[in-house]
Amino acid sequence: MIDDKELISTLDELEAFLRLVESGGLGLNNAAGVALATNNSNGRPFVAVLDDNHQLILGRWVTQEVFDNGKDLVRQGPKKSH
Repeated sequence: MIDDKELISTLDELEAFLRLVESGGLGLNNAAGVALATNNSNGRPFVAVLDDNHQLILGRWVTQEVFDNGKDLVRQGPKKSH
């Protein structure tokens, strides 16, 4: 499910979202991974939280800038806080 009201527009917001997913703060069951993707019907970019079967369990729209520049952040995960 992608919430149309939620838009991640900065890398800091993307990092905060990744931290929430990683810490279990969103209450998602069976979250196994995160990926940046584009919607097949309109090409709109989003960040996807996937389960063990690579099925979408949660998504948030992202700006094109976040999509273009957030790939390493999604791939490597958020920076560890001290």
